[in-house]
Amino acid sequence: MRRPVDTDVLRSTAPASRPVPPTDEGWWRTAVIYQIYVRSFADGNGDGIGDLAGVRSRLGYLKSLGVDALWFTPWYRSPLADGGYDVQDYRAIDPRFGTLEEAELLIAEALELGIRTIVDIVPNHISDRHEWFRQALAAGPGSPERERFWFHPGRGADGSGIPTNWVSSFQGETWTRTRNADGTPGEWYLHLFTPQQPDLNWNHPDVRREHEEVLRFWFDRGVAGVRIDSAALPAKDPALPDLPAGSAPAEGHPHIDRDELHDIYREWRAVADDYAGERVLVGEVWLDDAERFARYLRPGEMHTAFNFGFMTQPWDAAAMRASITRTLAEHAPVGAPATWVLSNHDVTRPVTRYGQADSSFAFERKRFGTATDTARGLRRARAAALLVAALPGSLYVYQGDELGLPEVELPLDAIEDPMHFRSHGVDPGRDGCRVPLPWAGDASPYGFGGAPWLPQPADWAGLTVDAQELEPASTLHLYRAAIRLRREVRDLANGELSWLELGSDVLAFRRGDDTVSITNLGATPIPLPAHHAVLLSSTPLDGTLPADATAWLTLRPARTGRAPH
Repeated sequence: MRRPVDTDVLRSTAPASRPVPPTDEGWWRTAVIYQIYVRSFADGNGDGIGDLAGVRSRLGYLKSLGVDALWFTPWYRSPLADGGYDVQDYRAIDPRFGTLEEAELLIAEALELGIRTIVDIVPNHISDRHEWFRQALAAGPGSPERERFWFHPGRGADGSGIPTNWVSSFQGETWTRTRNADGTPGEWYLHLFTPQQPDLNWNHPDVRREHEEVLRFWFDRGVAGVRIDSAALPAKDPALPDLPAGSAPAEGHPHIDRDELHDIYREWRAVADDYAGERVLVGEVWLDDAERFARYLRPGEMHTAFNFGFMTQPWDAAAMRASITRTLAEHAPVGAPATWVLSNHDVTRPVTRYGQADSSFAFERKRFGTATDTARGLRRARAAALLVAALPGSLYVYQGDELGLPEVELPLDAIEDPMHFRSHGVDPGRDGCRVPLPWAGDASPYGFGGAPWLPQPADWAGLTVDAQELEPASTLHLYRAAIRLRREVRDLANGELSWLELGSDVLAFRRGDDTVSITNLGATPIPLPAHHAVLLSSTPLDGTLPADATAWLTLRPARTGRAPH
């Protein structure tokens, strides 16, 4: 971000020929959206870091996978203190990834293949190297420049006490003390994440205006939507009250899910609605309260929000069914589609997670050396992929899950993630799911490009794209088939969901009139109900459905062709 600029000047910097996403009303309701972590997707210039040239070279692969849109984690100029979520300049691509011109070409080339682009916006904070924060530090206490952030004197006579007892999302303190020009200790500034990510003050008009201009900047370049990072965090209680012991997110919390946020997102929605091609807002909203979660999806606010509840569930039929039921129920009153996701750039990959004794997920429970049965985890990950692909709503696929990649336990000297360091080395961090993708060959870098910025395992040769292309039963072919059938089979595209009772360890439901999805989460095979044909299965069938497997059945010849939204 920079200082607010005149809208007409800003628009004059947009490409002469602005790509416009096709007008396909409600496309986002059933879309398959592929998450690209640029640094680890494909390296186009051989320096070991993924880049936009690498993505452009693999657009054909993404087209063959069948996805409708690409979500890019931050590709902006950044010191990469937190994987790019510490943004230094929203109007520049980080030089390690490429240039703004390459981003414009990528957006346009993807659109030519029928693939939209979604970019990340991080409203809670910026980088400590951002122009605004540098100005604030230089200007000193009481200055207008500091009003864009949360600078505050410390407690006690000498100001050495932190201003609040708020808890960081990354463990550790939420305040860092500055130094005055004369070297004496100064004010403190708030950062709910790392000290390199100072929180913005959303009561300030500059902050609101600047973000709206950033939205326009990228909509002018043809992006179809924005994913809003940590969407429940930006607004703060200006009184900065302490948290009571055991406080949880709820109405009145000083920095989570405050009511003022909805005014912000209504303003963003108005900006999006100014553009042709139905530009969407997708929120990262971690909330347990179903009613408050649904408020973000009311008409005039966000189009969709991530559903994290299902992703964190253990491999258990009752827990998964309860999560699905709850998700559909909380979306129904506001008419918004549910979103389904098994992993992302922050979460342990399904192949590893589902092979562990505790197959649920929570950040605070991640530890080095946790035993996993990778073969069992892969069976379950394939079954889970079909399960979520059969649910009504939109589907998100994190890069590499379509290859069945496991989490990588990295050597200590390779880890960069601040979650690891702020936990004093207890938490292995998130880099294990960010290891660069294997494309071809028998050894690292497996066709990625140069020597990868995170080391790849020596046993990934069988997981490369090229190896899986040659294997009809591969996880890659399973994902392609599932995505194709989601589009072609009318029941899967638009049919209502109704539960079937086939046993306590079985998750079974009908979509529409004729299509059934059955997942066996138990330990023994189960008989398949009467059916016309098997549309797709996560493992070969012999008249029964094995443990840790999913099958899609059609009760009559499948009706094809996507029905109107």
